[in-house]
Amino acid sequence: MDLSRIRIVLVATSHPGNIGATARAMKNMGLSSLYLVNPKDYPSGVALGRAASALDVLDNANVVENLESAIADCGLVIGTSARSRSIPWPVVDPDECAEKLVTVSKENEVALVFGREDRGLSNEELQLCHFHVQIPTNEEYTSLNVAAAVMVLSYEIRKAALRYIDEPVSDNSQTASDSEKNEDSLEDIWDQPLATVDDMERFLDHLETVLVRLKFHDPDNPRQLMPRLRRLYTRIKPDKMEINILRGILTSTQYQLDKKPENKGK
Repeated sequence: MDLSRIRIVLVATSHPGNIGATARAMKNMGLSSLYLVNPKDYPSGVALGRAASALDVLDNANVVENLESAIADCGLVIGTSARSRSIPWPVVDPDECAEKLVTVSKENEVALVFGREDRGLSNEELQLCHFHVQIPTNEEYTSLNVAAAVMVLSYEIRKAALRYIDEPVSDNSQTASDSEKNEDSLEDIWDQPLATVDDMERFLDHLETVLVRLKFHDPDNPRQLMPRLRRLYTRIKPDKMEINILRGILTSTQYQLDKKPENKGK
Protein backbone atom coordinates (compact mmCIF):
# COMPACT_ATOMS: atom_id res chain seq x y z
CA MET A 1 0.00 0.00 0.00
CA ASP A 2 1.73 3.17 -1.22
CA LEU A 3 0.38 6.33 0.40
CA SER A 4 3.53 8.37 -0.19
CA ARG A 5 1.81 10.75 -2.63
CA ILE A 6 -0.75 11.79 -0.01
CA ARG A 7 0.52 14.72 2.04
CA ILE A 8 -0.92 16.18 5.21
CA VAL A 9 -0.61 19.98 5.36
CA LEU A 10 -0.92 21.94 8.62
CA VAL A 11 -1.36 25.70 8.22
CA ALA A 12 -0.02 28.11 10.88
CA THR A 13 -0.23 25.62 13.72
CA SER A 14 0.08 27.52 17.00
CA HIS A 15 0.73 24.65 19.42
CA PRO A 16 3.71 22.38 18.66
CA GLY A 17 2.05 19.53 20.50
CA ASN A 18 -0.50 19.32 17.69
CA ILE A 19 2.33 18.87 15.20
CA GLY A 20 3.73 15.96 17.18
CA ALA A 21 0.31 14.38 17.67
CA THR A 22 -0.36 14.77 13.94
CA ALA A 23 2.87 12.92 13.12
CA ARG A 24 1.82 10.11 15.42
CA ALA A 25 -1.64 9.89 13.87
CA MET A 26 -0.13 9.83 10.40
CA LYS A 27 2.28 7.02 11.24
CA ASN A 28 -0.54 5.00 12.82
CA MET A 29 -2.35 5.11 9.47
CA GLY A 30 0.63 4.65 7.16
CA LEU A 31 1.05 8.27 6.03
CA SER A 32 4.48 9.84 5.94
CA SER A 33 4.43 13.15 4.03
CA LEU A 34 3.93 16.15 6.34
CA TYR A 35 4.04 19.80 5.27
CA LEU A 36 4.05 22.61 7.84
CA VAL A 37 3.02 26.06 6.64
CA ASN A 38 4.49 28.82 8.75
CA PRO A 39 4.21 27.03 12.15
CA LYS A 40 4.31 29.34 15.17
CA ASP A 41 6.71 27.20 17.22
CA TYR A 42 8.79 24.65 15.36
CA PRO A 43 11.21 22.86 15.74
CA SER A 44 10.07 22.10 19.27
CA GLY A 45 10.81 19.61 22.01
CA VAL A 46 7.08 19.50 22.73
CA ALA A 47 6.41 18.30 19.18
CA LEU A 48 9.10 15.64 19.53
CA GLY A 49 7.64 14.45 22.81
CA ARG A 50 4.11 14.16 21.44
CA ALA A 51 5.30 12.35 18.29
CA ALA A 52 6.41 9.31 20.33
CA SER A 53 7.71 6.76 17.79
CA ALA A 54 6.85 8.88 14.74
CA LEU A 55 10.00 11.00 14.84
CA ASP A 56 10.82 10.02 11.26
CA VAL A 57 7.67 11.84 10.09
CA LEU A 58 8.89 15.01 11.83
CA ASP A 59 12.47 14.55 10.58
CA ASN A 60 11.22 14.48 6.99
CA ALA A 61 8.61 17.25 7.37
CA ASN A 62 8.73 20.13 4.88
CA VAL A 63 8.45 23.60 6.41
CA VAL A 64 7.25 26.26 3.95
CA GLU A 65 6.12 29.88 4.16
CA ASN A 66 2.68 29.67 2.55
CA LEU A 67 0.02 27.23 1.43
CA GLU A 68 0.73 27.82 -2.26
CA SER A 69 4.25 26.44 -1.78
CA ALA A 70 2.94 23.37 0.05
CA ILE A 71 0.48 22.34 -2.68
CA ALA A 72 1.97 23.78 -5.89
CA ASP A 73 2.68 20.36 -7.45
CA CYS A 74 -0.58 18.70 -6.34
CA GLY A 75 -3.27 17.54 -8.74
CA LEU A 76 -5.93 17.35 -6.01
CA VAL A 77 -6.25 19.42 -2.83
CA ILE A 78 -8.96 18.97 -0.20
CA GLY A 79 -9.28 21.50 2.60
CA THR A 80 -10.97 20.96 5.95
CA SER A 81 -13.79 23.38 6.72
CA ALA A 82 -16.27 23.45 9.58
CA ARG A 83 -18.62 26.15 8.30
CA SER A 84 -20.35 27.47 5.21
CA ARG A 85 -18.65 30.16 3.13
CA SER A 86 -19.87 33.19 1.20
CA ILE A 87 -19.31 31.30 -2.06
CA PRO A 88 -20.44 27.65 -1.79
CA TRP A 89 -17.71 25.16 -2.72
CA PRO A 90 -17.99 21.43 -3.53
CA VAL A 91 -18.12 19.60 -0.18
CA VAL A 92 -17.38 15.91 0.44
CA ASP A 93 -17.80 13.77 3.53
CA PRO A 94 -14.78 12.00 5.10
CA ASP A 95 -15.42 8.75 3.24
CA GLU A 96 -15.64 10.42 -0.18
CA CYS A 97 -12.65 12.60 0.68
CA ALA A 98 -10.55 9.51 1.35
CA GLU A 99 -11.71 7.77 -1.83
CA LYS A 100 -10.73 10.75 -3.95
CA LEU A 101 -7.33 11.14 -2.31
CA VAL A 102 -6.44 7.47 -2.64
CA THR A 103 -7.67 7.23 -6.25
CA VAL A 104 -5.99 10.38 -7.54
CA SER A 105 -2.74 9.67 -5.64
CA LYS A 106 -2.10 6.69 -7.89
CA GLU A 107 -0.82 9.10 -10.54
CA ASN A 108 -0.64 12.52 -8.85
CA GLU A 109 0.55 14.24 -5.71
CA VAL A 110 -2.43 15.11 -3.50
CA ALA A 111 -2.90 17.10 -0.31
CA LEU A 112 -5.26 17.21 2.66
CA VAL A 113 -5.08 20.63 4.32
CA PHE A 114 -5.86 21.52 7.94
CA GLY A 115 -6.18 25.08 9.21
CA ARG A 116 -5.39 27.03 12.35
CA GLU A 117 -6.60 25.76 15.70
CA ASP A 118 -8.68 28.86 16.42
CA ARG A 119 -10.19 29.76 13.04
CA GLY A 120 -9.31 27.13 10.45
CA LEU A 121 -8.43 28.04 6.88
CA SER A 122 -9.07 31.49 5.43
CA ASN A 123 -11.44 31.97 2.48
CA GLU A 124 -8.44 32.59 0.21
CA GLU A 125 -6.79 29.34 1.34
CA LEU A 126 -10.00 27.35 0.93
CA GLN A 127 -10.35 28.67 -2.62
CA LEU A 128 -7.05 26.98 -3.48
CA CYS A 129 -8.72 23.62 -2.77
CA HIS A 130 -10.71 21.51 -5.22
CA PHE A 131 -13.05 20.27 -2.48
CA HIS A 132 -13.83 20.97 1.15
CA VAL A 133 -14.35 18.18 3.67
CA GLN A 134 -16.45 18.44 6.81
CA ILE A 135 -16.35 15.97 9.68
CA PRO A 136 -19.92 15.51 11.01
CA THR A 137 -19.37 16.43 14.65
CA ASN A 138 -21.93 16.92 17.41
CA GLU A 139 -23.86 20.12 16.64
CA GLU A 140 -23.73 21.05 20.32
CA TYR A 141 -19.92 20.92 20.32
CA THR A 142 -18.33 21.19 16.90
CA SER A 143 -14.81 22.19 17.95
CA LEU A 144 -12.36 19.47 16.98
CA ASN A 145 -8.66 19.42 17.86
CA VAL A 146 -6.56 19.59 14.70
CA ALA A 147 -4.61 16.41 15.51
CA ALA A 148 -7.88 14.60 16.23
CA ALA A 149 -9.20 15.76 12.85
CA VAL A 150 -6.03 14.44 11.21
CA MET A 151 -6.57 11.07 12.89
CA VAL A 152 -10.21 10.84 11.75
CA LEU A 153 -9.43 11.59 8.11
CA SER A 154 -6.19 9.55 8.09
CA TYR A 155 -8.21 6.57 9.31
CA GLU A 156 -10.66 7.08 6.44
CA ILE A 157 -7.74 7.21 4.01
CA ARG A 158 -6.38 3.93 5.33
CA LYS A 159 -9.79 2.27 5.06
CA ALA A 160 -10.12 3.47 1.45
CA ALA A 161 -6.64 2.17 0.61
CA LEU A 162 -7.40 -1.21 2.17
CA ARG A 163 -10.59 -1.48 0.13
CA TYR A 164 -8.56 -1.15 -3.06
CA ILE A 165 -6.32 -3.99 -1.93
CA ASP A 166 -9.20 -6.25 -0.86
CA GLU A 167 -11.60 -5.62 -3.75
CA PRO A 168 -11.47 -8.46 -6.33
CA VAL A 169 -11.20 -7.59 -9.99
CA SER A 170 -14.66 -7.97 -11.52
CA ASP A 171 -15.58 -8.85 -15.09
CA ASN A 172 -18.94 -7.65 -16.42
CA SER A 173 -20.86 -7.66 -13.14
CA GLN A 174 -20.52 -3.93 -12.53
CA THR A 175 -23.49 -2.36 -10.78
CA ALA A 176 -25.01 0.99 -11.62
CA SER A 177 -23.50 2.54 -8.50
CA ASP A 178 -20.07 1.17 -9.44
CA SER A 179 -20.44 2.71 -12.88
CA GLU A 180 -21.35 6.09 -11.44
CA LYS A 181 -18.39 5.87 -9.08
CA ASN A 182 -16.02 5.12 -11.94
CA GLU A 183 -17.41 7.99 -14.00
CA ASP A 184 -16.61 10.28 -11.08
CA SER A 185 -13.07 8.89 -10.85
CA LEU A 186 -11.78 9.47 -14.37
CA GLU A 187 -8.29 10.00 -12.96
CA ASP A 188 -7.94 6.20 -13.12
CA ILE A 189 -8.10 6.15 -16.93
CA TRP A 190 -7.12 9.68 -17.92
CA ASP A 191 -4.50 10.14 -20.63
CA GLN A 192 -2.81 13.17 -19.05
CA PRO A 193 -1.78 14.05 -15.50
CA LEU A 194 -4.04 16.51 -13.74
CA ALA A 195 -3.10 20.17 -13.77
CA THR A 196 -1.32 21.10 -10.56
CA VAL A 197 -2.27 23.94 -8.26
CA ASP A 198 0.62 25.94 -9.73
CA ASP A 199 -0.68 25.29 -13.27
CA MET A 200 -4.13 26.49 -12.23
CA GLU A 201 -2.81 29.64 -10.52
CA ARG A 202 -0.84 30.62 -13.62
CA PHE A 203 -3.89 30.04 -15.80
CA LEU A 204 -6.18 32.08 -13.54
CA ASP A 205 -3.68 34.97 -13.44
CA HIS A 206 -3.51 34.84 -17.25
CA LEU A 207 -7.31 34.69 -17.51
CA GLU A 208 -7.76 37.71 -15.25
CA THR A 209 -5.26 39.72 -17.29
CA VAL A 210 -7.17 39.01 -20.51
CA LEU A 211 -10.59 39.66 -18.95
CA VAL A 212 -9.39 43.04 -17.67
CA ARG A 213 -8.10 43.89 -21.11
CA LEU A 214 -11.41 42.87 -22.67
CA LYS A 215 -13.11 45.16 -20.13
CA PHE A 216 -15.16 42.18 -18.98
CA HIS A 217 -13.60 42.29 -15.52
CA ASP A 218 -13.14 45.42 -13.41
CA PRO A 219 -10.65 44.79 -10.56
CA ASP A 220 -12.06 47.82 -8.73
CA ASN A 221 -15.55 46.31 -8.80
CA PRO A 222 -14.90 42.56 -9.08
CA ARG A 223 -18.33 41.27 -7.93
CA GLN A 224 -16.72 37.93 -7.00
CA LEU A 225 -16.09 37.15 -10.67
CA MET A 226 -12.65 35.62 -10.22
CA PRO A 227 -13.57 33.48 -7.18
CA ARG A 228 -16.53 32.10 -9.12
CA LEU A 229 -14.39 31.39 -12.19
CA ARG A 230 -11.85 29.76 -9.88
CA ARG A 231 -14.60 27.54 -8.52
CA LEU A 232 -15.71 26.64 -12.06
CA TYR A 233 -12.27 25.62 -13.32
CA THR A 234 -11.32 23.94 -10.05
CA ARG A 235 -14.50 21.87 -10.11
CA ILE A 236 -13.82 20.38 -13.54
CA LYS A 237 -10.24 19.35 -12.63
CA PRO A 238 -8.58 20.01 -16.04
CA ASP A 239 -5.47 18.09 -17.01
CA LYS A 240 -2.18 19.64 -18.08
CA MET A 241 -2.98 19.48 -21.79
CA GLU A 242 -6.35 21.16 -21.28
CA ILE A 243 -4.76 23.95 -19.25
CA ASN A 244 -2.21 24.45 -22.05
CA ILE A 245 -5.06 24.67 -24.58
CA LEU A 246 -6.91 27.23 -22.47
CA ARG A 247 -3.77 29.32 -22.07
CA GLY A 248 -3.16 29.07 -25.80
CA ILE A 249 -6.63 30.52 -26.40
CA LEU A 250 -5.84 33.38 -24.03
CA THR A 251 -2.51 34.05 -25.74
CA SER A 252 -4.24 34.09 -29.15
CA THR A 253 -6.83 36.51 -27.76
CA GLN A 254 -4.06 38.84 -26.59
CA TYR A 255 -2.41 38.60 -30.01
CA GLN A 256 -5.66 39.55 -31.79
CA LEU A 257 -6.16 42.46 -29.40
CA ASP A 258 -2.66 43.70 -30.22
CA LYS A 259 -3.53 43.67 -33.94
CA LYS A 260 -6.50 46.02 -33.50
CA PRO A 261 -5.77 49.41 -35.07
CA GLU A 262 -6.69 51.31 -31.91
CA ASN A 263 -4.15 49.28 -29.96
CA LYS A 264 -1.20 49.90 -32.26
CA GLY A 265 1.44 52.04 -30.74
CA LYS A 266 0.11 51.57 -27.22
